[in-house]
Amino acid sequence: MSDTDSFINEVNEEVRRDRLYGYLRRYGWIGVLLVVLLVGGAAFSEYLKAQARGEAQALGDGMLAALSASAPEARADALSRLTADGPNARVLLAMLQASAAQDVGDTTEAVEALNAVAITPDVDPIYRQIASFKALTLQADTLEPDALRQQFEALAAPGAPLRLLALEQLALIDVAAGETQAAIDGYQDILQDAAVTPDLQQRALQVIVALGGEPDLSNLPNAGN
Repeated sequence: MSDTDSFINEVNEEVRRDRLYGYLRRYGWIGVLLVVLLVGGAAFSEYLKAQARGEAQALGDGMLAALSASAPEARADALSRLTADGPNARVLLAMLQASAAQDVGDTTEAVEALNAVAITPDVDPIYRQIASFKALTLQADTLEPDALRQQFEALAAPGAPLRLLALEQLALIDVAAGETQAAIDGYQDILQDAAVTPDLQQRALQVIVALGGEPDLSNLPNAGN
């Protein structure tokens, strides 16, 4: 019986080995393909990372070279020739291009660069609001007061990161329109806001006094600063 069992086991083992070799011949290419894909995928990922690092370094070098130019026109021209792929890099480049355009007196180009950031959906909202705010301040003397007010009111919505700065701009619009009491009330609201910074609080105090108002100094935030 033992010889018979041993013979059967050997036969079964041979059958299993034949089946395994058959499977390998039939499906072995799948394993090879998986290995190739894994190795190739890792290599491609490293290539993309290296390419991204190279592009970022090239953009940084280009920015530094452009900013090192002594003449504003040369800086603006050099920055205008640069391009960026990632959203954060595009924001930084657009901000620099807008600043350079402003330096040479090209307000239109500066506003266009900032508005391009403001309407880009894959850019962080805080950067979009900063760009929109800056573009509006550059157009303070050219936009219709109603249009300017409407857009600053959007930036002054509760919870907006630039709310107090937008409220300050709205008060300035009131000043320009001769609405002195409305401006004083606007600055007073800024003065009493818990999120007001010491610098903005000081500006509000000064403007209220300059407009002939009496600042409400009760419960002032930053009173000890």
